[in-house]
Amino acid sequence: MPWLWRGLREGIVTTHYPERPDAYADGFPAAISVRPSTAPLTRQEAAALCPTGAITVDGEGAVRLDRGRCIMCGHCSRARPDTFGTAHGTETAAAARTALVVPETEGSGATLRELRKDLASRTARFRRSLHIRHVDAGSDGSEEWEIAALTNPLYDLHRLGMFFTASPRHADVLLVTGAGTRGMAAPLRRTYEATAQPVVVIAAGADACSGGLYADSYATHDGLGDLVDVDIWVPGSPPSPFSLLHALLLATGRLAERGAVS
Repeated sequence: MPWLWRGLREGIVTTHYPERPDAYADGFPAAISVRPSTAPLTRQEAAALCPTGAITVDGEGAVRLDRGRCIMCGHCSRARPDTFGTAHGTETAAAARTALVVPETEGSGATLRELRKDLASRTARFRRSLHIRHVDAGSDGSEEWEIAALTNPLYDLHRLGMFFTASPRHADVLLVTGAGTRGMAAPLRRTYEATAQPVVVIAAGADACSGGLYADSYATHDGLGDLVDVDIWVPGSPPSPFSLLHALLLATGRLAERGAVS
């Protein structure tokens, strides 16, 4: 029984998140941030820096980054380290698609708090037991590896009263991955309609948030926003298991008010 001796030797490996901070989670390179810079960035440069068009420059020269489109290739931070850097921490999920755009605009924080408060009141009944149905709407498979990791001893989703279910009729949450392929639009909608209300929809990954590299192509939509009513948006390509945990806890109001990574 080598597993027994290994267990005794290594002890408990399960994270204490969210009850206590996790050093690995807090140090994880989760997103790209925008830094104050004295060197202006032109719109042409911004277009050349990002393959998904996540970087924009407005008429006043302000640079913004849409994390929902960012695939974390790192090209922007290597080419312009004065303007772009790495944001650490994994609490990246947001209750509004617009909240994935950084830096935040004035007043967006208050709007986001109201959305979170409304969602928490709507899903209060899920706080002790949550059943999740995963739906692949055209994923490249990377998000599925991270979702599978949620059930291993390190993350142990079950300790939080959360479980995966095979049927949408038994689900409280639809955890949807993929860019929203045109062939999956109707099946996704039928799955959504088969789920008991209230249901929480989580768009997991940059593809689900925006369509990724193949957004609005002959094969895919611009993510899931036009297909179902999304409640929580999780950026990342793919998002880490900690980010997925954050999204699930956020969806049910089980997190104290905290700021996103910046």
